[in-house]
Amino acid sequence: MKIKILAFGIAKDILGNRIINLEIPAAATVGALKEHLEQIYPDFKKLRSLKLAVNQEYVDDGLVISDSDEIVIIPPVSGG
Repeated sequence: MKIKILAFGIAKDILGNRIINLEIPAAATVGALKEHLEQIYPDFKKLRSLKLAVNQEYVDDGLVISDSDEIVIIPPVSGG
């Protein structure tokens, strides 16, 4: 199935683009997507406190992704 990923901050730098379209297996979970991204983009493993939103709602790793879902990667924020 195809999904659209929007990346911000350091995640955008790691993925090489702000928006990517990705083909993943049907019934993949958010956790499986994270593992898949780590295989394609090894530096993705460096994002420790990463948050993902699916269709504008924060989700946990167990959520099953549906076809045409929009995934937003929200990296850790730093600053003061």
